[in-house]
Amino acid sequence: MNASNVKDFTPNELNRRLEEQYTEIARLAGGLAHEVKNPLSTIRLNMGLLEEDVEELDDTPQRRRVLKRIETVKRETLRLEDLLNEFLNFTRAHNLELTAADANYELKEILDFFRPQATAANVEILEYFANDLPTIRIDKRSFDRAILNLLLNALQAIKGKEDDNSKGEILVRTRPCGSEVAIDLIDSGCGMSDETLQKIFEPFFSTKIGGTGLGLPTVRKVIEGHGGRIAIQSEVGRGTQFTLTFPAIPRIPAT
Repeated sequence: MNASNVKDFTPNELNRRLEEQYTEIARLAGGLAHEVKNPLSTIRLNMGLLEEDVEELDDTPQRRRVLKRIETVKRETLRLEDLLNEFLNFTRAHNLELTAADANYELKEILDFFRPQATAANVEILEYFANDLPTIRIDKRSFDRAILNLLLNALQAIKGKEDDNSKGEILVRTRPCGSEVAIDLIDSGCGMSDETLQKIFEPFFSTKIGGTGLGLPTVRKVIEGHGGRIAIQSEVGRGTQFTLTFPAIPRIPAT
């Protein structure tokens, strides 16, 4: 190739081209995931109908084997559908519509929804919300899903603690942080090793049996899509803290 025909791109042009390529790949991947979901739904529906037909047969070893295999297919189909849904959320995480919101109000709504599940697991929710917190911009659906994902992870970490059956705690705190708003989510769960912390945001990495490994990478993409950051501190046996920071909307001076 003639060197004179090679175009030199500025950093901004290169970033724009990479963003366009990523958007196109995400669009194609999302379309493929939708196409796969349709036959999966058909398979799951027909396996349910087949199960009803087999259950009407006389009880024999063969009937029990068939029912067991049907149950396996249904379970794996459901797992694939969950994986596809997580993947679609991951590909959409950069496409956000931001509007002004009160972080305290949004968190209270999420916690009201989550609290019954925490209470059933003997986990107490502690709230420390700063007064006069600056307004931030959020995509409500993605923001709520990201916070709920972190809360569910905290709940599972507390359940996974092997020391005793004592009451667990999840602390949710907001605070102004310079020109940003910080949200801390702190749990008293089993914590994570340094090796796990290094991989925790890698797509498809999971420490859970049957986990998709897309939950935390999606949370990270959502937070960064808001112009924010996510940080994590953890210690095995003591718990984990996630800190999310979002740009605050500048206030008009009183004068």
